[in-house]
Amino acid sequence: MKSSTLLLSFLLGVCGVQGASSFRICAFNLHHFGESKVKKSNVVHTLARIITRCDVCLLQEVRDMKGKAVPQLLDHLNRYDPDHEYTSVASERLGRSSSYQEQYVFVYRTDTVSLTGQYQYPDDREGDVDAFSREPFIVRFKAPKTDIKEFVLIPQHTTPANTTKELDALYDVLQHVRKMWKTENVMLLGDFNADCGYLAKKNRKHVRLLTARNLYWLIPEKTDTTVRSSTSCTYDRIVVHGERFARSVVPTSAAPFNFQQAYRLSEDQALEVSDHYPVEVLLKGAADRVSLSVGTLLSLFVLKVLT
Repeated sequence: MKSSTLLLSFLLGVCGVQGASSFRICAFNLHHFGESKVKKSNVVHTLARIITRCDVCLLQEVRDMKGKAVPQLLDHLNRYDPDHEYTSVASERLGRSSSYQEQYVFVYRTDTVSLTGQYQYPDDREGDVDAFSREPFIVRFKAPKTDIKEFVLIPQHTTPANTTKELDALYDVLQHVRKMWKTENVMLLGDFNADCGYLAKKNRKHVRLLTARNLYWLIPEKTDTTVRSSTSCTYDRIVVHGERFARSVVPTSAAPFNFQQAYRLSEDQALEVSDHYPVEVLLKGAADRVSLSVGTLLSLFVLKVLT
């Protein structure tokens, strides 16, 4: 009976550690992030608390003209969370106007994920050149401790006046990347402006990213991803391609992170950080793959003991 008790304890222990193995991917519109914002210690501290929750975090609306704000942010992240090392990879400055340009920046933990590829989409699709104001900067990551092991991230911050067209064009980017890198494990994420006045219901049938099969929109409709109490829109989204990737997502984990509530900030204090909440999703750890077999074994063991 003593050996049976030890085996039962071991199996319960195996099942109990699986939740700790989840891997978090985030997307955060920082709302005009640059030198002026990084100089505000309270803002940078809050950003550090938010970003260090993530294994990979896409930052948008980065307007770091002199290239100083992101390195300062990274320095703060590494000092705030010395248990992990954070680095980044960034696009060139993107935008049709020389007076207003943004970068996509991916911040990631070097101990849990490694960058294996990067690609700036050229936006020269035949018949529709310059479909995007800010062309996707696509990255490929290897994350050996996750169930999916390797995945591609396609970011997009759409222009509000051109949301329908840009979201539809993202479908072509997806197909291009699948063929180029021979992968089905693709996630699209970012501030899609995919709600309220920017994506009218009548236009949704014209967006292939919405109508195509094998695409899973993870942030539920009617979810507010905005900070202002006067707005309630699901602008920020996470979309995964393929059943295999969808099965590797922790069920119901995709959601905005309400940092205002979590850190007990006033609306004005939260708006100093951003007018968007980050959206996030958890990927299952590699250990989760054996959860069914362990659970089945445990059930059989308990049944045998009881009988």
